[in-house]
Amino acid sequence: MALSAATPAQPKGATGCLVLADGTVIWGKGFGTTGSAVGEVCFNTAMTGYQEVMTDPSYDSQIVTFTFPHIGNVGANEEDVESRGLGAVGCIVREEVTPHSNFRARDEFVEWMKNHGKIGLSGVDTRALTRKIRLEGAPNAVIAHEPGGNFDVPALLKQAQEWSGLEGLDLVPNVSRTENEDWRGGHWQLGLGYTESNAERPHVVAMDFGAKDNIFRNLVKAGAKVTVVPGRSTFEEIMALKPDGVFLSNGPGDPAATGEYAVPVIKQLLDVDVPLFGICLGHQMLGLAVGAKTSKMHQGHRGANHPVQRVGAGWGDSQGLIEITSMNHGFAVDADTLPPEVEQTHVSLFDGSNCGIAVKGKKAFGVQYHPEASPGPQDSFYLFEKFIGGLSPE
Repeated sequence: MALSAATPAQPKGATGCLVLADGTVIWGKGFGTTGSAVGEVCFNTAMTGYQEVMTDPSYDSQIVTFTFPHIGNVGANEEDVESRGLGAVGCIVREEVTPHSNFRARDEFVEWMKNHGKIGLSGVDTRALTRKIRLEGAPNAVIAHEPGGNFDVPALLKQAQEWSGLEGLDLVPNVSRTENEDWRGGHWQLGLGYTESNAERPHVVAMDFGAKDNIFRNLVKAGAKVTVVPGRSTFEEIMALKPDGVFLSNGPGDPAATGEYAVPVIKQLLDVDVPLFGICLGHQMLGLAVGAKTSKMHQGHRGANHPVQRVGAGWGDSQGLIEITSMNHGFAVDADTLPPEVEQTHVSLFDGSNCGIAVKGKKAFGVQYHPEASPGPQDSFYLFEKFIGGLSPE
């Protein structure tokens, strides 16, 4: 349903709404769980993988607007879940969710949303909402679903206006594991599920700032044995596990806020030359650890079609090569603040923002995008092989 700067009369049959902090009210049909949730409204341009998007912990405290109109038509299953019920608090879609039509489906998307405590809103002009976000930036809002259509719009508006937003917010405690976990399960294969390997492998300790499970599967596929540890793990706790390398995962929130406790640990790991590989939030905190700064983006990058170019020295024949990548981030490393000992390795061809760094003289690098491709293209799997290939078994 159309956007309005004022509060429009509630249409007949409206069982859901989105109330933006600027007073805009968007009506539609609610689905999933009932109630309300506050968050930042963003948009994702991926045509597939809506379950992976909705369970990506990087979307904590966010409401995802899908630009692809037919979301939910392949149903839901447990193999495509990327975390333990975490992720986005809600989603906004154009078309009403229809019964599934896919042999892998084990549940309808509407029921899956309800079972996972997430709110959906259908019947929305998602092109108009996306355009508003692109022009004005990602707004704070409340999404609500009430089957009887009874909404206290002024109260929802007050909630949206009083929410602090993501800037300055450390959300890692909401999504990180609280105990160490020896990861089991490799790459997925049709009919076989997630395979395992017990071979002798380099040991990677993965700091969980809100990781997607497919990241760990890709580390295993690339040849690693993986131990996942909480995002608040200390340097001593990590080194006690005798890592051959440390992985810094994706996650939600402001990297500067999470960096209050994570960056000192990363600096210590750099000091003793432990190989490091960071993605998304992990990449941003690696940037902070080497002296760069991060900042909030106007609208962020979220989708499975983002072109990234390899730049800088060391690429050989692949210098200038373009990768199509999967992204989900609202903060970025400011390339102008990188110190001389850090090289920019990748840039976005959408807006020129930083998408990769490498620390000269060390086995430490990071990329802004999600090379595990869940969902998305697999152009960037080489990064896992690059990281694992540079390690020696313990």
